[in-house]
Amino acid sequence: TGTKSDGLRGTAGTQFRINDTGIPTSLEIAFKKDHAKKFANLYKNVDGKLTFVTCAKLGMNFVACTSKKYFPDQSLVEICEKIAAETGATITLTDDVVAGTKDADVIYTDVWVSMGEPAEVWKERIRELSPYQVRASVMNNAGVDAIFMHCLPAFHDLSTTIGKEVYEKFGLSELEVTDEVFESEQSVVFDEAENRMHSIKAIMYATLPR
Repeated sequence: TGTKSDGLRGTAGTQFRINDTGIPTSLEIAFKKDHAKKFANLYKNVDGKLTFVTCAKLGMNFVACTSKKYFPDQSLVEICEKIAAETGATITLTDDVVAGTKDADVIYTDVWVSMGEPAEVWKERIRELSPYQVRASVMNNAGVDAIFMHCLPAFHDLSTTIGKEVYEKFGLSELEVTDEVFESEQSVVFDEAENRMHSIKAIMYATLPR
């Protein structure tokens, strides 16, 4: 079980939104499997203010690994750094995949284009974020017992409508994660997905008026 004294470390990279009920799902899975010392999260930029703030509050060494174009606002970084100073967490922003994922216990990613975003952004995202695709080399660079996480759906093959459309337009059959990693023994994406239902029920219970 991870504690403050463990010096937890993590990496993130996707858009900032404060609506992510997947945070407790993801972190519960990571702690349950004793894989929370370094949390490596590669997306389009750090996904959700809540992710960043939560990791800082939990004393994790948080590494945002993405293109500099998608780095978080400095104002948010400063807020998280203040929290980290109290919890023992560290905050690192890097566009270097090797440095950002080195010895990570958890590699986490998300889709490059989220629901509600225009299809026109695909070209830019593919250009900027292809270097951050989670592939075997990334997992091999991570810790020996590293796990892979994704909040789903994932574009790792051509089984989805959007995946097929992207392939027809850009010739890519794998996007944020390769099928090899997604289907590997290191992948815990379906445990994560199953846990979301229970996490959301807990959140609903905690916020219902009594």
